[in-house]
Amino acid sequence: MKKIIKRIFELNLPKGKSAYLWGPRKVGKTYWIRHELSKHIIIDLLKTDVFAEYAARPSLLRERFIDHKGLIVIDEIQKITSLLDEIHWLIENSDASFLMTGSSARKLRREHANLLGGRAWRRTMLPLSYFEVEGFDLETAMVSGLLPPHYLSPSPLEDLRAYIADYLKEEIINEARIQNIPAFNEFLRVCALTSSELLNYVNIGRESGISHKTVRSYFNILEDTYLGYRVSPWKSSKTRRMIQTEKFYIFDVGVANYLARRKPVIGSSDFGKSFEHYIFMELKAYQAYKNPDMPITFWRTSSGYEVDFILGNKDIALEIKGSSRIHDGDTIPLKALQEDGPIKNSIIVCLENEPRQLSNKIQVLPWKLFLNKLWNNDFKL
Repeated sequence: MKKIIKRIFELNLPKGKSAYLWGPRKVGKTYWIRHELSKHIIIDLLKTDVFAEYAARPSLLRERFIDHKGLIVIDEIQKITSLLDEIHWLIENSDASFLMTGSSARKLRREHANLLGGRAWRRTMLPLSYFEVEGFDLETAMVSGLLPPHYLSPSPLEDLRAYIADYLKEEIINEARIQNIPAFNEFLRVCALTSSELLNYVNIGRESGISHKTVRSYFNILEDTYLGYRVSPWKSSKTRRMIQTEKFYIFDVGVANYLARRKPVIGSSDFGKSFEHYIFMELKAYQAYKNPDMPITFWRTSSGYEVDFILGNKDIALEIKGSSRIHDGDTIPLKALQEDGPIKNSIIVCLENEPRQLSNKIQVLPWKLFLNKLWNNDFKL
């Protein structure tokens, strides 16, 4: 039976400090707030009556909480950006502190809202990690994705269909003020098909029927709304000419597979692509919750060698293989990278049942074992 155990996310906010908590819709921000911060004041701007009174008079926040000593949570802060001026004043002139949640900072920047000038820390919540659910099933996760209500749903495809129609294709379009709706819908499909591949704005534009400049702006929208992540190439090679193009991953493997109409059955090429995507999201969760200063990059030469991910300053080089048997040919990219300078840990993450050591100090690790080692800090990142 699928069951959420407990979210790994921790606020870790000192008394008197304020923060933003960002993350896409349905990632679990509101649920977490209601269960973990229920003793604090919570202002939910999704409630129409609450929204109406604060939208009409943002000064109510100051008038009501000038003497408050403690945390005030404001859910969906992007709905009333003028509240940020009142929050700024209260941070400076009272003992109140704030946690402000939202699914997009784009509206705040577009309206030149007060972003508090470093007075608020930044936190991010992502879809579920392997460690946050009981009865985790890899193939199921590839289809449903790991947004909590989708992963737990008896009909995840119906939920994904509604999520994409109601949120990705309507709310994002409205917020970003996109005029060409059919082109944006087609862009989402092509984006999902090419997720985890090198970005080619010209080709994506050709497939979507839009200019490469518009494609760039659409990718910016996905990043601003936490619906995807660019991954930069490792650029510090001493001996090889490197590819400078970024890669892009949609924020949830289930959303990506639904948009791309993939059926990731173990052993298929679709599964290999989805498995890499899934491991990337586990890396992003580790980065967000445990090691925010750890860069995630990839290594690709102009001659075609590619290592999927590099963590830190060449602390870990990762090849992701959705296979239950690793062959000598699978080690070639890691060996090429080793020739370019020292790597602390060269690892192939795969579906094999037991770990083993290959030549050139390359480790083959079952994916669950790798994740356990990562979160236990066995690699000393």
